[in-house]
Amino acid sequence: MKIYPIETGNFKLDGGAMFGVVPKSIWQKTNPADHNNMIDMSMRSMLIEDGNRLILIDTGLGDKQSDKFFSYYYLFGDFSLDTSLAKFGFHRDDITDVFLTHLHFDHCGGAIEWNSDHTFLQPAFKNAKFWSNDKHWKWATEPNPREKASFLKENIQPIQESGQLDFIHRNYNDQIGFDVLFVDGHTEKQMLPKLTYQGKTIVFMADLLPTVGHIPLPYVMGYDTRPLLTMKEKAAFLNLAADKNFYLFLEHDAHNELCTVKHTEKGVRLNESYKFFDVFDE
Repeated sequence: MKIYPIETGNFKLDGGAMFGVVPKSIWQKTNPADHNNMIDMSMRSMLIEDGNRLILIDTGLGDKQSDKFFSYYYLFGDFSLDTSLAKFGFHRDDITDVFLTHLHFDHCGGAIEWNSDHTFLQPAFKNAKFWSNDKHWKWATEPNPREKASFLKENIQPIQESGQLDFIHRNYNDQIGFDVLFVDGHTEKQMLPKLTYQGKTIVFMADLLPTVGHIPLPYVMGYDTRPLLTMKEKAAFLNLAADKNFYLFLEHDAHNELCTVKHTEKGVRLNESYKFFDVFDE
């Protein structure tokens, strides 16, 4: 097995929304805001090469939305999914599996693209199976008013219509080749991949832990549907991660790809942050 971090692009989100009830005077110490109160965010995917399978975890925003839509998110930098894949010698047509942690637009938007004539939407990975789970799929396709703006039909319906959709069940390792942790605070049945790689445990954190600035328990996004449950889930996970020395793969931290955590008198806190290839052999 080989693992590669795939940078699909950077964007900005409102810092207050990203930290909920935590005051700006505190959260800006770890996540400084610009003059519009926006903080830097990444959309970092993970690529897993395992035998004859090439598995992509999450896809970023994609490029099919309108200029008006993208203007709300202040895209910046030179990263793209295709250039990141090419850096490691791959093309999107090589992808055999696309694993979607959940169906919010910044995690699955790149799964669907316009065709060459811009007349219909199609899977951006023509040879891939797309993985979700039945409970989250129902949640996303029958959205509550709070999350409706994050579950865009144009990102979701074409996956099902393509015939390339499948659902994860209990035999995760047989289906996708790694373990899956389910968490419900951010959205119903978000999935966190958990892998053993080069003798270490890596967990793809998705939106349970967006950045290292979110490690303290009350630092919960305003986007979460059940913030008290997020705190409970995060506490259980971070204690285990500190006990077991897990490496946490950060999807949304624009400045840190990996981190570890440790127990302190104040609770679990950041231990070290790393670039992926500073820890793992390329």
